[in-house]
Amino acid sequence: MSRILVVEDETHLAEGLRFNLEAEGHAADLCGDGESAVRRLLHQSEHFDAVVLDVMLPGMDGFAVASALRKAKNYVPVLILTARGRPEDVLEGFAAGADDYLAKPFDLQIFLARLQGLLRRSAWLSGSMKATASAAVGAAPSPEAAASDVGGSSGEVYAFDTKTLDFETLELRSGENTVHLTLMEAKLLRHLIRNAGRVVSRKAILEDVWDLREDTDTRAIDNFIVRLRRYLEDDPGKPRHLQTVRGVGYKFVA
Repeated sequence: MSRILVVEDETHLAEGLRFNLEAEGHAADLCGDGESAVRRLLHQSEHFDAVVLDVMLPGMDGFAVASALRKAKNYVPVLILTARGRPEDVLEGFAAGADDYLAKPFDLQIFLARLQGLLRRSAWLSGSMKATASAAVGAAPSPEAAASDVGGSSGEVYAFDTKTLDFETLELRSGENTVHLTLMEAKLLRHLIRNAGRVVSRKAILEDVWDLREDTDTRAIDNFIVRLRRYLEDDPGKPRHLQTVRGVGYKFVA
């Protein structure tokens, strides 16, 4: 049985979500504001298998909650559920560290399927970390094999330069340093690695990585790239691996 924290200030919706989650066999706790959610998740260190998070909360909004969790290295799966469904809002949610984003009004079965996907990935991650602790990682595969399926059971490690990307544990390792990637950061890197050496347009990134229409403001993509360069590049101001192709998009070079 999974334990879900629902952070929602509309009481009728929160109670409805709890009813349906419990009908699916989950345990559901409710929070009405962001500060309470952060207190329970970080300061009281309560364990939850996933968080369903509204954005428009009194006080601390949902984006700030997600960002606070990630800064504190808490990687509980977060599904943002909100009336703010513009593409720019979706990208802001992903940038804050959300794993998935569903706009209100929503179909209950879609919501349950999205949540189950996050719980399944969390279970995969837990199993992968246990396996990694008991056995050394073997030789790194090609970019295509490594990038084939985030959350799969094999072929998820890709090494380049002095760095190792583990798409199963969502970790980037460089020497003794480890950076934990969000799911969206990993998906973007996977897409670029799969197309290593080729220019990937911003339009293609919007459609293939985030399932957004092409007229969305692409500055959010640039912000993602800036953050990834801080992880990947020895000198982010002079990138060697995540290269900009002016007026078109980006290219990954191992």
